[in-house]
Amino acid sequence: MRKNLNRIAVSAFGEFRDHYQDWPAMRASLSKTSDLSASGEVIIAELQHTFRRRCRLFWAGSSEKRRSSTRPGPIIRMLVVDPAFRGKGIGRALTDECIARARRDGSPIIALHTSPIMTVALPMYLRMGFVKACDAPRIFGVAYAVYTKAV
Repeated sequence: MRKNLNRIAVSAFGEFRDHYQDWPAMRASLSKTSDLSASGEVIIAELQHTFRRRCRLFWAGSSEKRRSSTRPGPIIRMLVVDPAFRGKGIGRALTDECIARARRDGSPIIALHTSPIMTVALPMYLRMGFVKACDAPRIFGVAYAVYTKAV
């Protein structure tokens, strides 16, 4: 399973390779995506027994902060869809599932991290009600921002 997750992440970001100042370093980072499961809940969907999407949903902060009224809430990271299966509503369904899990866990808000180069994903998130909260540090020269949504 780990190899499939890593392969999908690298494949999904491949279309953006020319935007990154150091694509080999970005690709190396993406090839370790499955390691993120150590710090969060990984959601994987299968269609006809084949991996199609994956996402990591984790709570920012410590477990103590999770129980406090000032907790930062869950953050969607690395939502990727296998390029061969894009345009089928998979990204939307996965985002909806992340939102549902945030509600399940009693969070008033959910966040995600994305970039303007994601010309399909970013407009989808905006249509779903996410709003830009703040800019985030660039990743290998690419601008990123944090978006939030009340759940």
